[in-house]
Amino acid sequence: MSRPRTALLLVAAGTGSRLGAETPKQFLPLAGQPVMRHAAARLAPEVDLIQPVGDAAPIVAALGDIPHLPPVPGGASRQQSVRAGLEALAPHAPEVVLVHDAARPFIPAGTVAALLAALREVPGAIPAVPVADTLKRGEAGRITGTVPRAGLFRAQTPQAFRFPLLLELHRAAPEGATDDAAILEEAGHAVALVPGDEQNIKLTYKEDLVRLERVLLGTMIPRVGTGYDVHAMAEARKLILCGIEVPHDRGLAGHSDADVGIHALCDAIYGALAEGDIGRHFPPSEATWKDADSARFLRHAAGRIAARGGVLANADVTLICERPKITPHAPRMIARLAELLEVDPGRISVKATTTEKLGFTGRMEGIAAQAAVTVLVPG
Repeated sequence: MSRPRTALLLVAAGTGSRLGAETPKQFLPLAGQPVMRHAAARLAPEVDLIQPVGDAAPIVAALGDIPHLPPVPGGASRQQSVRAGLEALAPHAPEVVLVHDAARPFIPAGTVAALLAALREVPGAIPAVPVADTLKRGEAGRITGTVPRAGLFRAQTPQAFRFPLLLELHRAAPEGATDDAAILEEAGHAVALVPGDEQNIKLTYKEDLVRLERVLLGTMIPRVGTGYDVHAMAEARKLILCGIEVPHDRGLAGHSDADVGIHALCDAIYGALAEGDIGRHFPPSEATWKDADSARFLRHAAGRIAARGGVLANADVTLICERPKITPHAPRMIARLAELLEVDPGRISVKATTTEKLGFTGRMEGIAAQAAVTVLVPG
């Protein structure tokens, strides 16, 4: 049975005040990527179009190359934000809409399929987890009562609805609904429960970041790549190594700026992703790359990790030369590579060695570099 035309309404208009961070929680980094990008990347294969709701600039930056409609501003409440997204989707006439909180980055496999199957029988469906803990009412630090937990569930997202009905009900609904299923319930429509998952965590408090990172990284496979590059010394050129200029009497010969460290690192990343080498992506035969800043190459390699839904676990670069001395410049190199890769500097290593004056590096005819990386990608 073919899938109905399905839209994802990605609600990203909240401020996340309970988390206590300056940045809204949906834009915080999680396992190397913004929280909402994880959510969008997991749901994008399940839908035909994505409608984000919230501030456009950070949303566009967070989603990167994931295709989506132009974001629309949110409202003063979640209900108003969802209504704005539904109105924006109306001209596209989807049959089904998934309403999802951008602060839920991990959606277990099979969730959307179960929701769509339920919609064949009823106009709404949500994933939910039975309440397992004993529930207490409290006031002023004292228990005032025990709530029977039989038949109680914790609602999650994405919540799925037949689009025309949800739009019609939202237009007429009074303010105050905490989720979209409540709007259908109030109007007398059936809403199905499908099995939720404890790992479908909504980022609310600081400790949730730790829990979510464990969940996300636990589903990823490590892939290792290595890279090696060599450039000859050249007169009248600046020496650029690992993204910074290093004072020296000569630079390196090459079509670009000949940053041997970044070139080796790019090759390691492309190798880990099984996407060829730097020459495949930036052919030296093309004039576009003549004297180019190799930072552009590394940003591209980092983008390829993100496009695969991956995370750079670590990178280790070794520069091989007699001169110049690398150690005094290594901290700046590490900081620059971390900036370009958008990771914590603690994940980057830059070190140097010599060949005891043997070979071309020993004769100071050139500089070599080797790199190794570990990239985590979805299994």
